[in-house]
Amino acid sequence: MSDGLNTDFLGGKQPERNPDRLRQGELSTLDISAATMANIGPAMSFYFGAGFLFLTAGRAAPLTIIVAVIAIAFLGNTLAEFTKVLPSTGGFISFVGKTFGGRTAVTTALMTGAGYIAAMASVVAIVGGFFQIILQYYNVSGLESVPWIVWTLVFLAFAVFMMIRGISISTKVAGLFFAFEMVIMLLVGAIALIKFHSSINFQPFNPGNITGGFKGLAEGFPLAIYLFIGWENSAALAEETNNPRKNIPKAIFASIAIMGTAYVFFAFSTIVAFKDNVSALGAAAIPFVSVAHGVIGGAVFFALLAGMTSTLGALIAGTNSQARLIFNAGREGLLPKFIGKVHDTKRTPVNALFTFLGIALVIIGVWGLGHIFGGSATSGGMSAVNFFVESSTFGTILVLLVYGLSNAALPFYYKKYHPELFNTFRHGVLPAIGIVFIAVPIYYLAKPGQPTPFDWFPWAALAFIVVAAIYSVYLVSRDPGIGERVGSIVADE
Repeated sequence: MSDGLNTDFLGGKQPERNPDRLRQGELSTLDISAATMANIGPAMSFYFGAGFLFLTAGRAAPLTIIVAVIAIAFLGNTLAEFTKVLPSTGGFISFVGKTFGGRTAVTTALMTGAGYIAAMASVVAIVGGFFQIILQYYNVSGLESVPWIVWTLVFLAFAVFMMIRGISISTKVAGLFFAFEMVIMLLVGAIALIKFHSSINFQPFNPGNITGGFKGLAEGFPLAIYLFIGWENSAALAEETNNPRKNIPKAIFASIAIMGTAYVFFAFSTIVAFKDNVSALGAAAIPFVSVAHGVIGGAVFFALLAGMTSTLGALIAGTNSQARLIFNAGREGLLPKFIGKVHDTKRTPVNALFTFLGIALVIIGVWGLGHIFGGSATSGGMSAVNFFVESSTFGTILVLLVYGLSNAALPFYYKKYHPELFNTFRHGVLPAIGIVFIAVPIYYLAKPGQPTPFDWFPWAALAFIVVAAIYSVYLVSRDPGIGERVGSIVADE
């Protein structure tokens, strides 16, 4: 892409390179696949999600995960089909905005930014909170009482340093963290199956064992979907990926398949290790750590370390990807222009990174003040785990709505821009099924009767969307060219 012309020494006209382009071709398929799975953070997600999954679905919780894999695969089809023809750092924002116009683009940019920042704020908090859990577990004198926010700031500083250095080095660091957590979890799971082989049976895959039938499956479904949040990571790395039109779809489906298989294995080995005792499993603070303790005492240390590397990897990979979404929105004028600037030499979106994480810290601070002054109006205490659950839930509502918009946009986009490539099944039927799957977790996250503050979240999300829509009308009236700029910076051009 060019934003002007300059004259070379022969007097000819040469296109001027866009000063705010990221460094192209830095990442391979393996790099973006590892970054995507690091963003998902299997240890972090499974450690804090398994207990609730088993409480809702019972011993057949692995089936909830399988259904979630199928749902995510439908969403993966939508992202892959968009990327084949419009690889963009803007991801869903570019796809939806290019389809429905400038006002929808601005609204989607605000929804996407708010949803991902809220979700990532939960990771920012838990990276310090989990370290505090480790210190308290081993009763490290003088350190176990240090507030978790202090450790959060320490690890956040490390993560920011790595991200500013460049996408290649930070992605490799996140990939190494992911590899470590996977090796540890696979080993613990395999040893558990060997040690407790007498408890192995296939009842966890029997639909008849789902507690409460469809209701139990559906209640755990939002969390099962959250286990995979980050599956879309690779799309935002399009500009820095070698041959994004082919490699990103590969990374999407490879990541979904690997993570889906891994989660089912972790869930199965957990229920086997607990000898089908769902009550005990649900009462465990971190079920998989209890499994590690049960197989080999020394395995607990490595399981806890895997949780730590998982949170750090998710923080680095997730922020790398999601900050690039708002970076591109700033670059195209959907958000303030300063967000769309890159570092002069590193070619990293430093302003977007600081904005993204700065707002995440503000959310944590406001949440803390709310608990200090809110009294009984807020649930739980001021632990990082409570914040993790609350902030990730609110963020997931907005992210799911963006998923739904993207699925709705796919057939219209192909009909409008690539009618010669339109396929009724891939571009019509599959995204429609994806919308149905997404409607289930949205309903269970928004239905009345939930405890405070979860009962506030649907209304807060609705209010945010209304304000974003009103702002989009104002912004587009001031800058009618926004619609033309959406998706104008194609990753491989």
